[in-house]
Amino acid sequence: MDKRIKAMIYTITREARDAAPWVGKTDIDPRVLAAMAKVPRYEFVPPDLISVAYENEPLPIGHGQTMSQPYLVALMADLLQTKPEDVILEIGTGSGYQSAVLASLVAQVYSIDVIRELAEKAAARLKRLGYERIETHWGDGYHGWPEHAPYDGIIVTATVHEIPQPLIDQLKPGGRLIAPVGVRLQGQDLLLLEKDEQGLIQRHNVLPLAFVALLRLGEVSDQRA
Repeated sequence: MDKRIKAMIYTITREARDAAPWVGKTDIDPRVLAAMAKVPRYEFVPPDLISVAYENEPLPIGHGQTMSQPYLVALMADLLQTKPEDVILEIGTGSGYQSAVLASLVAQVYSIDVIRELAEKAAARLKRLGYERIETHWGDGYHGWPEHAPYDGIIVTATVHEIPQPLIDQLKPGGRLIAPVGVRLQGQDLLLLEKDEQGLIQRHNVLPLAFVALLRLGEVSDQRA
């Protein structure tokens, strides 16, 4: 294994131990760590950032958006508790990196981004790299992707004030939804939402963090800028 990947995996496992008082567990699912080691992270960053692709820090990908640090990518995938037959919805495709990690764990990933250029570039990148279990779409993630619902898990990679009701509606009974919730200047928490077999919802604040805000179509002035 490349020494940069080994260092990334080591950092993820160390961060998991450090975050245990919040998260309630000390380790990341080995399946998730294997997926993190398998996906070539350097392929998903701008060319001038390849040298720091495996550092445990968020990286800019243009349009005011960032690619999450590896630990948070791993943690969010871990909290979904995926199974190989699962179908997952991702809100916020970004570079496509989280999509690729999830596709290494489940049967199908559907991913939406509100910024057209990011959505198109991610789709081309994922196709070039051979990720056939991912379908991308340009659109407003607030409404989810009802055509393929219900989903075994939903992951939101930008912060929201409240979980959009359409996403809750599209979550399968027994499913999990992961999203950062809050206002940047007032604090955010990574929220785990679980829907039981009767459709009742339980919410758990997992970890304080900071993500960029989830944009709506009307808030993106130039889709190709």
